[in-house]
Amino acid sequence: MTNLQSLHESLTRWEVPDSWFGQHWHGWFVGLGQHRDSDALDRSNFRAALEALGGESETVQVVREGHWAVGWIEWIAIHESDERALSIQYEIEGSLADYPVLNESDWCEEEAEEANEVWANCYDEKERIDYVRKYSDQFYFASWSDLRNVIRGEYFNGYASELLA
Repeated sequence: MTNLQSLHESLTRWEVPDSWFGQHWHGWFVGLGQHRDSDALDRSNFRAALEALGGESETVQVVREGHWAVGWIEWIAIHESDERALSIQYEIEGSLADYPVLNESDWCEEEAEEANEVWANCYDEKERIDYVRKYSDQFYFASWSDLRNVIRGEYFNGYASELLA
């Protein structure tokens, strides 16, 4: 069996779903995907995988589709002729099987941005005070001004993963 055959057997080929009326992707493999409700980790891994694959090209494409349940989905399509990209996808899948994060710093940044947005838009000032009191061990305030800015919702400096859980 050749290396290419081995890759083809271990990766997921695109198959026509039931009741499908969209574009067909015969000859393409399915990479990582994301959708409207994806969390910070899924969004980060999607970006990291696309970057590792060298971005979009004739043989690596981001497929954007509408979906009745989640509004929209995107997934990375890799053409069967691109052995380099298929090898990278194989490595990505192996890496994710061992540990669910492709890029730690990107994930942390994505999670921090999401926490800042949730903190500013989903909590009012009283709720922020209550949260800081309840989870005081998560926070470090360098100054009174720092505390004031957190309570005003200018940024969140606690544990992003706890806020988003």
